[in-house]
Amino acid sequence: MTHEPSTPWTITLGELDEKMGVTILEQSVERVVATMPVAGNRQSFGLLHGGASLAVGEAVGSWAAVIHASTLGKTAVGVDVSATHHKGAREGTVTITATPIHLGRTLTTHEVLLTDEAGQRLCTLRITNLLLDKQAHRRTV
Repeated sequence: MTHEPSTPWTITLGELDEKMGVTILEQSVERVVATMPVAGNRQSFGLLHGGASLAVGEAVGSWAAVIHASTLGKTAVGVDVSATHHKGAREGTVTITATPIHLGRTLTTHEVLLTDEAGQRLCTLRITNLLLDKQAHRRTV
């Protein structure tokens, strides 16, 4: 079955994204870039919360997958995410960048980097999304 190419999906922030202060800077099949303040997303020791890093990384990686899927007339759902925390941050703004490792017709895999204002890597995520026909997705949710 072939799909007519569609207009790429445009990112809409969810409730958690808004609470975390996420701002979208760039969105395309090739790259999604967002920012998030460290303030308001810290754990009790004053560092950027690892859960916040995963939440924003998963969101940005999933948005990138949905943009790709939308060009195929499909949607995407996450099936796997893993992260490595390299360095902490106490203040400033984090930049989150998702780039594709694999853009298939049934699976996508993206690398998502969280960097500080100096460009130093704070966290690296890898996320895999399953691409589904929009009709099939509605039946499973």
